[in-house]
Amino acid sequence: MHRSSLLALGLVAGQAVAETVHGVVVFSRHGDRTSKHYSGYGLTSLGASQNFQVGSDYRARYLETGSEHQILGISPDEYKPSQIFASAPTSGILSNTATAFLQGLYPPLADINQELSISKLNNGSDSTAPLEGYQYVLLTSIGAESPDTIWIKGGVGCPSYTNASKSFKDSAEFKARSADTKDFYAGFYDALSPGVADLKPENMTYKNAYDIFDLANTARIHNSSSAARNISDADMFQLRTLADSAEFGTNYNASQPARAIGAQTLSGGVLAQLNQTVATKGKLKFSLFAGSYDTFLSFFGIMGLTSLSTDFEGLPDYASTMVFELFTDATTDKFPDNVADLKVRWMLRNGTAGALTAYPLFGQKEEALPYTQFTSEMDKRAISDVKTWCNTCSSQEQFCAAYKTSDDDATVQTSSSSKGGMSNAVAGVIGAMVTLGVVAIVGAIAFVLLRRKRAAKGAVASEDMEKKRSLDSRTPSA
Repeated sequence: MHRSSLLALGLVAGQAVAETVHGVVVFSRHGDRTSKHYSGYGLTSLGASQNFQVGSDYRARYLETGSEHQILGISPDEYKPSQIFASAPTSGILSNTATAFLQGLYPPLADINQELSISKLNNGSDSTAPLEGYQYVLLTSIGAESPDTIWIKGGVGCPSYTNASKSFKDSAEFKARSADTKDFYAGFYDALSPGVADLKPENMTYKNAYDIFDLANTARIHNSSSAARNISDADMFQLRTLADSAEFGTNYNASQPARAIGAQTLSGGVLAQLNQTVATKGKLKFSLFAGSYDTFLSFFGIMGLTSLSTDFEGLPDYASTMVFELFTDATTDKFPDNVADLKVRWMLRNGTAGALTAYPLFGQKEEALPYTQFTSEMDKRAISDVKTWCNTCSSQEQFCAAYKTSDDDATVQTSSSSKGGMSNAVAGVIGAMVTLGVVAIVGAIAFVLLRRKRAAKGAVASEDMEKKRSLDSRTPSA
């Protein structure tokens, strides 16, 4: 499927008008950042603005009064803790991603309703909230020692994933591509080495495809004096396409499920949140996870999206989001009594530009499936409890010690999510109260989504690589 046709499937054009949204689960990638080559990499001001913009766009769709997709019963302006769940690893880049998103979702009260930021006192005077009515949204920050980290970063601490991913480098495909691109990569050493002290000529190979692309891309965005700015658009496209293939190969292979552990655990986390919305009859309305591009790639693989287009074998753009939307076909003023009335659709927004677009999952033709069918299909692909993850991964994480017993019935449960559920009030580590301020919007960046075939220059890539397409032709992931 051509990229322009992917965009033409825009949600607004193909969605029925008479619908009621009851809850959503969102998974977001971070925005623009400094290069991952350096240990201290982090979200830039541009990246924070991108995530803020995306959060604002989700606010316009799901929170604002008058939107045809407004979640039933959600508080449009004032944050209600029982309605919102947000979770991110404690790593600065992902926790900051979630924070910026939430700032867009629930901005200061004075920005949206001046009266809400003012309280009447018994003596008749007014008390105005400081900082224009900042809203304090509970963000569950998940430490590496918590079992709840698996729902967002399922490959971390998982030897099975590490070994499966490394096996890609032993494949005939990898070896052929490495040989075909040897001269191509060598040609970029002079453009990158002046600004990267630890870069050596022997590092310039397909084995480091993502690192090389990331260094070149971030330099072109942020370093006006870098020689990387002289790299042509055609060569950058080729670097991106090669990085696509390397990262997709690392994170998905149909014959080796362990490469997609991250997508399996994310699926378990999504199911837990959707099930909680159903169990509480819509009290939980909006769930947010902040994660990385590798989870996107493995999710595209296990859900059969690559059969729709090889574009799904490519890196998602900065600040990309996917959303699971729980809804009923009819307009209603209450949560349905019969679960059979509920449906779920999956949508993707690549970067900060364009509309959310619905795609069919599981090899189905329909973009929306009955809730029971959707959860059944997800269950087949999900890891929904910590014990299964520990055993599947052969993990030595401390929290896995509780499951190393022959008596499963006596197993000590170490987390509220050990059985797949993540409480809206408690999900692993108690979240810190995050002060939400106003982030200046640098501006939404429009990214060109149309990918065109280009012939590889010299010994750039083998013929099969010329047929590969990235999910987007612009910025990278992480």
